[in-house]
Amino acid sequence: MLPSPSISNINIEGWFSFPHPKVATTSRDNLDRRSQPAAIWKEEDMLEGRKVRAMVAILRTVGCWWSAKGGCLMCGYNAASEEGIGEAELRIQLQQVLQRYEGEEMVKLYTSGSFLDEKEIPASIRNEIIASLPDTRRILFESRPEFVTEEVLDTLPARRVQVALGLESANDEVLRKSIRKGFSVADYERSARSLHSKGIPVRTYLLLKPPYLTESQAIADTLRSIRFASPHSESISVNPLNVQAGTTVEGLWRRGDYRAPWLWSLIEVLVKGKQLTDVRVFSAPSGGGTPRGVHNCDKCDHKVLEAVKKFSFSQDVKEFEGLECGCRKEWESIVRLQDAMDTSVDIERYLGDELELD
Repeated sequence: MLPSPSISNINIEGWFSFPHPKVATTSRDNLDRRSQPAAIWKEEDMLEGRKVRAMVAILRTVGCWWSAKGGCLMCGYNAASEEGIGEAELRIQLQQVLQRYEGEEMVKLYTSGSFLDEKEIPASIRNEIIASLPDTRRILFESRPEFVTEEVLDTLPARRVQVALGLESANDEVLRKSIRKGFSVADYERSARSLHSKGIPVRTYLLLKPPYLTESQAIADTLRSIRFASPHSESISVNPLNVQAGTTVEGLWRRGDYRAPWLWSLIEVLVKGKQLTDVRVFSAPSGGGTPRGVHNCDKCDHKVLEAVKKFSFSQDVKEFEGLECGCRKEWESIVRLQDAMDTSVDIERYLGDELELD
């Protein structure tokens, strides 16, 4: 059995308390922002075993209700939200999304919170959005478990939608102390069962290396979470933490108490995770190859990220064969040192040239 990380000595009370960035809503620019999607782009994804083109749109909404309560320690997505966004603004945003739509078989719709939260996306607008994409084979959106209810699910076309659930970790202690997720593993299970009962597939998001976990604890936690989430999931997305502005994690990172995960750790998770399940396990890292995102060193970041991308579609661990770099020994040493010192701080940053590699 994979070890479950123990973080019982962590007390997040009294740590950093950064407010999520919120933009004032009095200027003309902000009035215009309310009617503008936060982002639209095209990418590739998998659908029914095939690689397909997907359109991704991030709708600007009033924001995640949990963020207003303090939110997750690593999440800064609420910076894209605005007060006063209602049905009229969302309809204008929808028209801009449809102008970019070119018949992609898959459309992924995100907000800074939950697509099924009717305070963000009123039911009338949700129905309009789905009806406006009649030829799209798969519409994927994300929701927190509390909004996955029988009443809401009965309004969705089960054959055409997929719901992404941000479980992050299958360990309640990690959810509570390292992430401050605001729901439990049992809440995830309940919502996943409800979705399955309606024939709606689930994509599960897992977070690699929340704060306060060592590199090895983070690897073990994600592997344990892959095994747990597999029976509930059509696919599992492993999301290495990237340091977002205005978050508690950014405060830890700036003072050297957090380092974004190593790409070597991500490879370890993907290779061993694939051995645990037949479900698609993939990763599309945000900020990869930068100090704020998952990274190794300048010499190998690009080729390792390319291998991760190839694996995410092929599911063939051979994509990682031949990846070699001197920084791998550094990673191995840091993993051992963190465990020996019982600390999750950025040892390389603290010790600098004093760090001796085996």
